[in-house]
Amino acid sequence: MGYLMLLALANGLCIAASRAINGKLAQSRGAMSASFWNHLGGFLFLSLPLIGGSAPYRLPLQAPGLAWLGGVLGAWFVAINSIALPRLGIMRTTLLVIAGQMIGGVLIDYLSGPGTKSIPLQLGGVALILAGLYLSKRRPESPAESPTPSGMRRPTL
Repeated sequence: MGYLMLLALANGLCIAASRAINGKLAQSRGAMSASFWNHLGGFLFLSLPLIGGSAPYRLPLQAPGLAWLGGVLGAWFVAINSIALPRLGIMRTTLLVIAGQMIGGVLIDYLSGPGTKSIPLQLGGVALILAGLYLSKRRPESPAESPTPSGMRRPTL
């Protein structure tokens, strides 16, 4: 369990790094172009296990139609992040994405029926993330505005 938690944490670090890299690419090439190159790189990377024979080639034709939307939503996620990240910054974008994921998770748990007992706790988690987002938006006090130890304001130049 601990190993999987570390793996999930490392995955979060990789997502943040990936979004930052893709955001830089989007600034020079545009969001959709950056998303395309991001997914082409992912496709080539994921093709290696197929070529090496460690993953099956068979299409999952028995999967429900809705399951095929995962790739579209993933591409949409990358494109939207490429637009938002350079303008909002890594931390704000990441917090908003996590808040959106938690809200989506709470909704899916709620809509899946009874048995979900932790929705108030999950909503509390969403509130904490949004509070963190609010705190991250606050500007630090500039030295010119901060009072000196004697209580007097420093002069501005």
